[in-house]
Amino acid sequence: MTRQSAKGFTLVEIMIVVAIIGIIIAIAVPAFLRARENSRGRACQENLSKIDGAKEQYALEFNLSNGSTVAMADLINPPNTTAAGQGYLKRTPVCPSGGSYTENAIGTDPECSIGTTNAPFEPHVLQN
Repeated sequence: MTRQSAKGFTLVEIMIVVAIIGIIIAIAVPAFLRARENSRGRACQENLSKIDGAKEQYALEFNLSNGSTVAMADLINPPNTTAAGQGYLKRTPVCPSGGSYTENAIGTDPECSIGTTNAPFEPHVLQN
């Protein structure tokens, strides 16, 4: 009498594969979330840099000194322009993490409402 071997995977083999996949996911997901939050912080820093550059250009063109105030609307649609988006910024930048921007006076850095509160991730402050 010959015995025919069954083809296929046993339950133990399938469970081992599922366990290995679970371990890989447990390692990869936190690293992905950390990388995503750090990239949001860097994108916010880039927005702050663009706002700061627009403020400096606005101050040069309109002969404003340090301490003078400027609004985001002035950076997007400065005086003597006919349509929005003809200024130093095309539109109001949006923080990718949901923070809000404050322009601050000429000569001081713009700020994000998140700031350094999202430690240990990349801070939402202008890096000089």
